[in-house]
Amino acid sequence: MHVTIEDLAKALNARAWGDLSMRIEGAAEPGQAGAGQIALAMTPKYAEALQPGGAAILAEGMDPAEYGLSAAIFAPRPRLVMAGLTRSFDPGPEIAPGVHPSAVIDDSAEIGPDAAIGPFVVIGAGVRIGARARIASHVSIARGCRIGDDALILNGARLQHGTVIGDNVVIQPGALIGADGFSFVTPEESGVEEIRRNLGKREKIRQQSWERIHSLGHVEIGDNVEIGAGAAIDRGTIRATRIGSGTKLDNLVHLGHNVVIGEDCLICGQVGVAGSSVVGDRVVLAGQCGVSDNITIGDDVIAGGATKIFSRVPAGRVILGSPAVEMTTRMEMDRATRRLPRLAATVSKLQKTVTELLDKS
Repeated sequence: MHVTIEDLAKALNARAWGDLSMRIEGAAEPGQAGAGQIALAMTPKYAEALQPGGAAILAEGMDPAEYGLSAAIFAPRPRLVMAGLTRSFDPGPEIAPGVHPSAVIDDSAEIGPDAAIGPFVVIGAGVRIGARARIASHVSIARGCRIGDDALILNGARLQHGTVIGDNVVIQPGALIGADGFSFVTPEESGVEEIRRNLGKREKIRQQSWERIHSLGHVEIGDNVEIGAGAAIDRGTIRATRIGSGTKLDNLVHLGHNVVIGEDCLICGQVGVAGSSVVGDRVVLAGQCGVSDNITIGDDVIAGGATKIFSRVPAGRVILGSPAVEMTTRMEMDRATRRLPRLAATVSKLQKTVTELLDKS
């Protein structure tokens, strides 16, 4: 596909400069942009590699003539413009219209109008697929699932029975939604329960075996949600595990049974949220954050990378570290830690001085 600079600027709601009729077929980094490609050069540092005569997206205040450009689009908010640009040129997955002959679809399943079902897809009894949904190869959708309109489910994703998915949801390859929760119990009090009760003290170590608690709930996912590759979302024990509309999950995220995630959250790679925890709206959990079970995180919380959250977090707080504390406090703690060797040397010197004075007395 191709568009003109003028068309692209209108689509991005941005200001254009230069040859508005220049045809654009794709995007590239400044040093690699060829004919028909628009370069992403939204800081002067990146703009140094621009080729004269080309086209680029620049930040407001940058001068396209200085770089010898023929055309430019100005980005008042560069990353937002980048989102629109990449959307304009993304061809999407190749999923042929209609139902591939190799797909296995139960007679009781309902397939919405204009849906596309790829090769080797398996769809179970009582499944409902919304209009214009696209399901790539080797996807498995178990009995009773509900898939909304315009959903995109990519290669090898697995949806276990009873999963409910809203409209415009994207599920990346290899995600597994609706597996049983990790729920087990011992006939008597387990060692884990004992150390929780006694805060780490052991009274008696005894033999124990684990009994499965079966998962009778399901998973409910709102509209406009994205689930990353390899993510694992466990079904609820009795009630549903829920993900609110607009939330985005990165690759390899794990949500335990009964977890509730609010709306418009950003859950980054390798985050783990343990069973029955509740995460509010617009929460950001950066990569490798860990959330303990049965706690609540308030709305608008931001947790820095590798933060470990063991207790309730009030709304609006910015936290960091293990255990999680307010980011400003963590930075003070880190500064104090870096001063410890010098402090230890000072204390040692003072100790030596006091000892010498005592000896003289």
